[in-house]
Amino acid sequence: MEYFEFLNNSVTPYHTVETLKALFDEKCDKNTRFFERGGALIAMRAPRQICSDSQFRIALAHTDFPALKITPNPDHAAAGIQTLHPEIYGSPIYTSWLDRDLGYGGLLAYELNGKIHTKLFRGNKLVRIPQLAVHLNRGVNQDGLKVNPQTDLNALWTASVGTKFTDMLQREIPQGGTLLDFDVQLFDAQPAQLGGLEDEWIFSGRLDNLSSCHAIAEAFAAGQPLEKDFQVAAFFNNEEVGSETREGAGSNFLRSVLESSLREASGTNNLDSMLAASLALSIDMAHAEHPNFVQKHEPNHAPVLGGGVVLKINSQKRYASDVFSNSQFKLICKQNNIPYQTFVMRNDMPCGSTVGPTISASLGIPTVDIGEPMLSMHSIREMTDVADHEKMTSLLSAFWK
Repeated sequence: MEYFEFLNNSVTPYHTVETLKALFDEKCDKNTRFFERGGALIAMRAPRQICSDSQFRIALAHTDFPALKITPNPDHAAAGIQTLHPEIYGSPIYTSWLDRDLGYGGLLAYELNGKIHTKLFRGNKLVRIPQLAVHLNRGVNQDGLKVNPQTDLNALWTASVGTKFTDMLQREIPQGGTLLDFDVQLFDAQPAQLGGLEDEWIFSGRLDNLSSCHAIAEAFAAGQPLEKDFQVAAFFNNEEVGSETREGAGSNFLRSVLESSLREASGTNNLDSMLAASLALSIDMAHAEHPNFVQKHEPNHAPVLGGGVVLKINSQKRYASDVFSNSQFKLICKQNNIPYQTFVMRNDMPCGSTVGPTISASLGIPTVDIGEPMLSMHSIREMTDVADHEKMTSLLSAFWK
């Protein structure tokens, strides 16, 4: 599937899973199995034979991204406008959501003939969160724009005061059905596009972490069964809010899939010993050095756009990378002529995290945290480099060969 099509279609975690399934259906052979849990998906390809030194080769990513989720009772009316009240999901940059063309979509749950059904939904209208004019906020350019997430992020969606958001959702479900619940969020409606003089950059919403999802999916789909190792691609939901959910990396989802697949393929259950000898690549985006704010990076560990895959290291173990997993990653890069860079956070700034530490701790599998360098992380509109995405896909192809 073409990269931009993937980005444009994956507007919520549920849509991401459907887009991944479409990509796999198009390109994967019959040897691949899929396991779905809400906004999470695991793809598994068993080896030709199981032996004493068989391993798991696992790539990890997450399907979610910072967003504004529509609350259960979102309707407000003021100044002749009907607005929708959102709840903050993750840690978006609030100001980036202002004056943008916003879409809305997600999952609807409804009752029909006494049974619960679900429907993936994407609205065909646009909404907007307009800024206050400079004439009414004279100090905005000197003092900076401060956004109160409770009062300043209501989305304007119709002039038909009295219309309820759930009435619109009800029209999306089959006749005779009754809406029970919904998980709907706002998203950047502008399509992904190339930028820069040489078309070297990618401008898009949701690059964190759809870029990683796409690289994993493309490399996995192009692979063939290995002689003795399992190939696993795991896409979790809810990383942006801590992963401790049924669909997150902190759940039993991956372990249960690995256990059942190993038992089915070999009749044994020596999972823990296999995992200890395996390797997981935790793939999430990395902070590229910003040309206007170079002082925000640790001077000797400042990745740049176009410089290659980023190895992420943190002594407080916010990343799972360690000397054992780092060495395996570096060897793969060396053997396949793939350039890499190293990121370490400044000592006077806190470090973010990924699904890597959660999976490494729960499974006991050596894990290395890597990613593509990017700018504007957690903005509604982010920026990466075309060449880095190609290098990440090449690294994953090498990992699964």
